[in-house]
Amino acid sequence: MKRTIKYYRIVWLNHDLPAGLSVFFVALPLCIGIALACGAPLYAGLITGIIGGLVTTLISGSQLLVSGPGAGLSTVVAATIISLGDYRLFLLVVIIAGLFQILLGLFKLGSIANYFPSAVIKGMLAAIGILLISKQLPIAIGYNEPDFWNSGFLNLFSSKNFFGSIHNFNLHSTRGAYFISAISIVLLILFQQPFFKKIKFLPAPLIVVVVGILLNFLFEHTASAFSLRPTQMVNIPDNIFANILFPDFTVIFSRTDIWEYGIVIGLLATLETLLCVEAIDKLDKLNRITPVNRELLAQGFGNIACGLIGALPMTAVIVRGAANVDAGARTKLSSLTHGVFLLLAVLFIPFVLCLIPYASLSAILLVTGYNLTKPKLYRNIFSLGRKQFLPFIITIVSILLTDLLIGVSIGLLISVYYIILNNFKAEYKIQKTRKHATDVFVIKLNSNVTFLNKVKLRDALDKIPEYSVLTIDGSDCNFIDYDILEIISEYENKAHTRHIEVHLSGIEKVSVTAIH
Repeated sequence: MKRTIKYYRIVWLNHDLPAGLSVFFVALPLCIGIALACGAPLYAGLITGIIGGLVTTLISGSQLLVSGPGAGLSTVVAATIISLGDYRLFLLVVIIAGLFQILLGLFKLGSIANYFPSAVIKGMLAAIGILLISKQLPIAIGYNEPDFWNSGFLNLFSSKNFFGSIHNFNLHSTRGAYFISAISIVLLILFQQPFFKKIKFLPAPLIVVVVGILLNFLFEHTASAFSLRPTQMVNIPDNIFANILFPDFTVIFSRTDIWEYGIVIGLLATLETLLCVEAIDKLDKLNRITPVNRELLAQGFGNIACGLIGALPMTAVIVRGAANVDAGARTKLSSLTHGVFLLLAVLFIPFVLCLIPYASLSAILLVTGYNLTKPKLYRNIFSLGRKQFLPFIITIVSILLTDLLIGVSIGLLISVYYIILNNFKAEYKIQKTRKHATDVFVIKLNSNVTFLNKVKLRDALDKIPEYSVLTIDGSDCNFIDYDILEIISEYENKAHTRHIEVHLSGIEKVSVTAIH
């Protein structure tokens, strides 16, 4: 026992403590920035990060995952808050999302992400990136007046938003916000270059935030016209726990929309988490595999805790997990350490957080959005052919024109269409020969023939001419659906009226009952 304690103490001091500190510096600006992107109280993002570090980590079976508010959920969360009109109702949605994830975990449905085509998932993430960029641009220039949080990309360009507010840009933006955003984006791009990636002890988001604070400090103390306004700065109350909103349970069974939103957010959070699990497991040098169903339970309990104390929904986050791996983390003590640092920052230095310009945070989210929808991604999917590119691009366009759930559903339908189309082409072949002045046809059924082949097979049989010989060969089939057997048996029963001689090989004839 003493040896075990000593081992973990050494691992924590040498690896997990510095890694946890590094992840804290990455998570702090992201927690605030994602809350900003969601149109939620800024403290909500911080509390989600704390719960992700202190609660979810303890339940999770992963040693390297780090949970917190996810940028991928920001657009649907923002739309849900606006739609419900009451943040306390939104907290019920978060609790329902957590319950949904727990059910998925209990029923061992952690493999659900494997049933979503890769093209649709990539399209969903790319669309989220576009929405994230579009909604952060106004904040990056210090513009804080219009409502940019509507669901649907086209609503951003309605008369009450972008085009209706152009003449107000100069009134509600400052040159300082432009300057800080531009410098922040340049720094973030530089830190993605190979040389800066080697400097692991300097997280790019932390550097951006520090530079933003210093620039605004310089503007203010030189009486510059670049100085930011109070509305362009983070505003965290000294005692955030005194300002926490709690869910309103009185309407939980009287409003069906709360349950619908909860399931949507729960499903999206699950997909984002499972994608993160797959990515971080690949980065683990010790080749440890995360138990996905246990991870869903951990995320579910974490989201219930978030909903109960006024926080945003959480997911496992690739950015934080990758930062954790890069910093040399060995065990989940690293994630716990980052949660402790977040809690200490909220308790003891909220005044420091209030020095952060919104422009710095929006720059971080702009680059995050760009990384989700890089031009390289589009070129790569296009090179894979139409069957991958069409579901990908249609998913993006559908999400931008409608919302996340409808867009993903349309993308899935397009993918299913191509699956069915391929199935039609692959599951049987027709050969034609001629013997003694008679046409001889052979229909060879392959592997698995399902009801999806009904229409094409029936059309093929109808095209067999009179006074011919037909052989239907199913000897190499692993499975023939009853619907197919019924069509073949019915055809054989009636073939004599067209003077067609039918032979069946490896096909069981079934009784065909007419229904009137």
